[in-house]
Amino acid sequence: MSEQKHFFNAMTALGLLLAVGMASAAFILGVQAKHAVSSQQSITVKGLAEKPVKADLAQWTINIGVVAPTQAETLQAIDRERAVLANFLDLQGLDASMRTVNVQTLGPHYEEEYIHDSPRQVQRGFEGYQSVHISSKDLKKIAAANQAILTLRADNHPVTSQPPEYLVSNLETVKMSLIADATKNARTRATEFVKQDGVKVGVMKSASQGAFYILPATGGEDSDSSYGGIYDKSTVDKIARVVVTVVYNIE
Repeated sequence: MSEQKHFFNAMTALGLLLAVGMASAAFILGVQAKHAVSSQQSITVKGLAEKPVKADLAQWTINIGVVAPTQAETLQAIDRERAVLANFLDLQGLDASMRTVNVQTLGPHYEEEYIHDSPRQVQRGFEGYQSVHISSKDLKKIAAANQAILTLRADNHPVTSQPPEYLVSNLETVKMSLIADATKNARTRATEFVKQDGVKVGVMKSASQGAFYILPATGGEDSDSSYGGIYDKSTVDKIARVVVTVVYNIE
């Protein structure tokens, strides 16, 4: 009888231990499962940052185009017009150190004439071209020269000019500072999104940068996309903008 009692007590103790062990295991697995589910939860947000920037470099291109009866005369005409242009730029304070002169190009010059009411192209001498590029950090001088060059055209000098381009020389520095600010903005937005749900924004899982924009401060958008976004080159005062996409864990 005593042996049966001891056996019964031993089995009871074993059952209690098994029950406690199973309950502990279930608790641990439950916590792990909760953490596993939590780690799989995430939120994706976009962060935005922008700031005003000012162009500190101007680039300007002037083209010379002439027509003459022979190739030699065409080259001579280009040389004369380039000398006139150089003198004009000197007077505008844009000296030779700021200028890059492209090589001359020559080709036949065609004119259209009618024979028995039928048009045809007939060569009439040669045409020659040369471009002069000016780069300066004195934006006011470039702007003034762009206006004054009309006087050369009024004096029948065959020059044409493109509108000056106003550039920001430290774009990479501007972009990096905006990426940092946009990432902070993304966390702020993520925190605002989840604060009503009793959860917290955890560590960053991934991040990607969107396009980088240089926009006119006065509004509107330039069509130049050479910097992976929009790059306004027509104005001095601009707005730099970057957007990032960030994925955060939810705790």
